[in-house]
This record gives sequence, structure tokens and C-alpha cells, in this order.
Amino acid sequence: MTFAQLIGYGVLILAAWKFVQRRASRKANDLDVAGPEKDHWWKGNMESMFVDGFQRCLDIAADYGGAVRIHALFGEKWLYVSDPRALHYILVKEQHTFEENDSFLSCNKLIFGDGLISTLGEQHRKQRKMLNPVFSTSNMRELLPTIQTISHQLKSILVSNLSARSEHGHARCRESMELDVLPWLSRSSLDCICEGVLGYHSAALGTGNENEYTDALRMLGPSITKTMIFRPFVPVVTRNSSLYWRKKIVDWLTIGWLPTQTMRNFRELRRIVEIMDSASRAILQEKKAALELPSSPLPQIHDTSGGTREKDMMSIMLRANASSSEADRLSDAELLGQMNVMIFAGLETTTVAVARALYMLAKHPHIQEQLRAEICGAMAAYQVFDVNHSHAKDESGSARLSYDVLMNLPLLNAVVRETLRLYPSLPVLTRRTTEAASIPLQFPVRSASGEEIDTVRVAKNQRLLISIIAANHNQAVWGEDASEWKPDRWLKSSQGVTPGDKDAVRYSGVYSSMMTFLAGNRSCIGFKFAEMEMKDVLAALLPAIHFALPSEPDDNGNAKEIYWKMSGFHTPVVKAPAGDGETPQLPLSIRLVRE
Repeated sequence: MTFAQLIGYGVLILAAWKFVQRRASRKANDLDVAGPEKDHWWKGNMESMFVDGFQRCLDIAADYGGAVRIHALFGEKWLYVSDPRALHYILVKEQHTFEENDSFLSCNKLIFGDGLISTLGEQHRKQRKMLNPVFSTSNMRELLPTIQTISHQLKSILVSNLSARSEHGHARCRESMELDVLPWLSRSSLDCICEGVLGYHSAALGTGNENEYTDALRMLGPSITKTMIFRPFVPVVTRNSSLYWRKKIVDWLTIGWLPTQTMRNFRELRRIVEIMDSASRAILQEKKAALELPSSPLPQIHDTSGGTREKDMMSIMLRANASSSEADRLSDAELLGQMNVMIFAGLETTTVAVARALYMLAKHPHIQEQLRAEICGAMAAYQVFDVNHSHAKDESGSARLSYDVLMNLPLLNAVVRETLRLYPSLPVLTRRTTEAASIPLQFPVRSASGEEIDTVRVAKNQRLLISIIAANHNQAVWGEDASEWKPDRWLKSSQGVTPGDKDAVRYSGVYSSMMTFLAGNRSCIGFKFAEMEMKDVLAALLPAIHFALPSEPDDNGNAKEIYWKMSGFHTPVVKAPAGDGETPQLPLSIRLVRE
């Protein structure tokens, strides 16, 4: 065994020992609240809840209420929270007492740099202050034409796939084909993020062959999910070693002397992060250099519609940063961190959200037809009032809806909201207490001894799991049909019924009283961009293409059944025997819309 191998194994043993020590020290801080028994002697309830545990997460909240004691790794007890008053207390009222877990912050800093999801306190406040105006409604309105160009390009690609398999004339309207739409949705989201956030022309849709940078961006999310096992050990290493030794440790752990699949995943993550970091630095320096040119504030990059644009979010942020006071100005490291975070947060999550919306519309064809009629009606009305022919159109002559029209279509709004409520891209997140606290509850739960309690006392350094999915499925707030996909619940506001507001009890989320994008100062800052992109993709696709669940059997006569697997993100797979239950894919039957 070489010296490097000895050092590497020593580091792993030290990290594991510190990890177990830290958890053992917390056992004395027992939670006086009821919860399920352990599923496993050292895994606790974690595997059953977070390895494809969507229903398990919902069942625990349904059985025990909005504050539940669960068993984490190595005997540690965590508080699983979905109660509306408790979440307001944790995320809004006393957010300084409930910080992100150190493992979450440390890992994010290593992967993304000093972005919003890896900072705390004054640094986070300063970054948030700089970024809030970047995601304003006015900037979203300016970005929409860029997103529309990409959405209509996606539509053209899907239509061309159909046309290539169809005969001429009217027969083509009756032809359908099965297509895995997930890769195309992923490429579309990648183009939207690269062009909308970075002002970088990725052309992932146009070529279908990504370069090294865009390929790394697409692989980042899955690679992070595969290396979650390392997350608890990262704070131990970062706290007990200098930057020099941290780099050495990573070097030792990513050489070939640990040939397991886990270590291969770790080496792949390092490769992806290095590619992303290098390319992001180059893009940032190019934009900064252009900003300093007296003749042109920023480069005029030609977009795919033939115009010019300087309206991407990085350009806006750089201009705002340059004009800020020295105290408020972000460093290059912080700007780089924001770039990386915005790309990651908007790519995987939006891809999955659009995929889920199309899947639900395929399952509910009557709602798909109603939504198609609404979109087509809006386009027709928009063209009637365009007496000067000033409104933009795509290559087929269809109108591109204005921002205000797109964002205010009632059924489209309802479909997007209901999909985001029922299937949040990020099901759970973590917090830890910086001091002892008493968390108030809207709905009483049982203590460990069976008594009814309306407050849960937590000690310093107590770990909490914020359950977004349990909050969004809470029948006490959303009604008995909370776990059913019913877009029409959002159409009843004209009748005096407000979804998610039952007996004056509601969640304090920043988006439609749901917790999908969180609440407070650590809520998702880019939810307006995600909502706009979702709506525009649906508005571009549905007038031309009809979506249905796959019906054709495979070569062995097996029907394809789509299953959404929860492993970090929700991912569509095809269940056995028609599929392997692991490979991300969303095969749908598509055809051109009949006249």
C-alpha cells in the first residue's frame, strides 16, 4: 500500500469517526414528540423515506401530524416538519435560529462557490439584495422573447419528428409515434438557462450534440444525487484541514486506487465541477471585459431570432454590481457562485416540472383539450387586435403571446400551479438550530408519551427536515382531495374559494400559498423565471401536438408503464419488464393536432 493510499484511508476513517462522534453527542437531546419506529438499526427511517420514498413521506405526516420524530443515521433523531405555523416560525419569523445544515452549505460551496445556497448571515443578505431586482417582472418580460424562440424551436423539432414518419396530405394528422420527450425537454431547459441566465448560445436543441460545458451542466444534477453519501463527511474535513490539505484529500480520493462505483461517481463529479468552473470563469471574464469598454456596455450577442440581446441575467447583474457602492458590491467569487447556482437551480428542476405537466396532461386528455382551446383562443384574439402586425410570430405564423397574456391565462395558470404544488421538484430540505427554541404548531400532535402538545421544544444543533411534499399535500389546508391533481381548484377564486386557505389557515410560501419555492429570505429567488418557462413551453407545444400515454407494447409485448422515482429529484422511469426502472425517460405518444 502506497503512502497516498494510507493517507486517504486515514482521512476517511477520521471523517467517519468524527461523524459518528457528532451524532452520538446529540442523542441526549431527545425529542418529546411521537414518530415511527426505526426501519433499520443504523439507517433509521432515512432509507425508506428518501430512497424512492414519496408515499412514505406523505404517510408519516398523515399518521403523526405536522411535527414528527424520525430516526436518522446512527441513532440520531430529527424533527420532520410540515405544520403551517411551524414552517412560518422556522422559515420566516425566526429564520436566524434555523440555518441550513453545515453539510448542505459546505458541499454547495465546494461545487458552486460562494452563491446564495452556500452562504449565511450578512453575506447572504447582501447577495440577495443584489439579485432580487434581477428577477423582477420587468426583466422577465424582457427575457420572454428569448425563451419563446427556444420553445418554438422545441415544437418544430417534435413536429419534424412526426412529419418524417408521416405520409403526405391529411393522413399525417392521423399518424402518431412514441417519443422519449425527456432529452428534448432537458435540451430546451439548457438553452433557456444558458441564453436567459448567461447570454451564452448553447444551441443544445439545434445540434443535439452538447459541447463539454453544456454536457457537464446536464450531468451535474444526476452526479450530485449519486454522491450524496459523501455529504455528511464534508464539514468534518473542511473544519479540520486547510485549503491545501482539502485539495490533497480530493486528489487522493479521486485517483484510481478506489475502484468502486461510488468513487467513480465522486471522480466524475469532480470532473464536471472543474469543467463548469473553468467555463463559467471564462464567460464571467468576457462579460466583465465587455462591460469596461466605453463604446459598448455589454456585447451584443445575436439571438436565434436574428435580434440582439443584452438582457440576460448575468448582464443585468454585472451592470447592477458595477453601479453599487463598495459595501454592497459582490466579489468575482460571489458573482461566479451566483452563475453556477442559477444554472443548477433552473435546469434539472424546470426540466422535471415541464415533463410532469406534460405527463399529467397526457393522463387527463380532457384537461389537455381545454388548455389547448384556451391557448389557441388567446392566440387568435391576440392576432385580431394586432392591427399593425407588430406582434411577433413563429415560423408557422402562430402568434407569440405577450408576457401579460401568457402569465394570466386562467387554465394554464391552474395547470402549472397544481403541478408545482403536487409534485415539487425539491421534496424536502434540512435545517439545524443555532440555539434552543420552542416551535409553535397550528395543529396539535402527540408527545412521545401520548399527550397532546401544541409546541415542540428543540435543543441547540437539532436537525430538522422541512417536508415540502407533506405541506403541499396537507388535507387540513388543501382539503380532502389534496393529493389529487385537480387544476380546477385554482379556478374557483371567482367563487370566493382560495386554494390553500382553509379557515384562515395557510402556508406562507412565496408562490400561491404553497411551499414549493419556500418562504422567507431563503426562498427560491428564480421562481418567476421557472413559471414563465413552464407556461411558454406548454403554450408553444399544445396548439400543435397532442400528447398521450404510451400504448404500443415493446418488442416483447410488454406495455410501458411510467413511474416517477424520488431520488433527490423526481425522475420518470419505465417500470419493469418494459423498462429497467432506473434510466430517466418519458416516452409519450405524440401526434399532430387534428384541425
